[in-house]
Amino acid sequence: MLSFLELVELPDGDIVLKPSDDENAEPLVTIRFSGESRGYMGGACLDIARAMVQAGIDATETLMEPGSEAAEADELESELALVDDSFSEESETKTLH
Repeated sequence: MLSFLELVELPDGDIVLKPSDDENAEPLVTIRFSGESRGYMGGACLDIARAMVQAGIDATETLMEPGSEAAEADELESELALVDDSFSEESETKTLH
């Protein structure tokens, strides 16, 4: 079954990516712009959120291509998880500067 995704701006200003066929589905991604950011963007918040999501999808496709460093690291983490049950990706803190 093919599921489509939609970007929706909520009454509180958050923009969420969610399945379009399930009104009660938990959002896959939530984007929250500060008031200052909204001031700079004018009425383009939804368009900017769309570009951000598309960039994330493109980056994921590139990073997960066979032979990429990220794909190899993901495979290694999977192998480590099989060896050590205490290994948990949720326990890692990752910061991008």
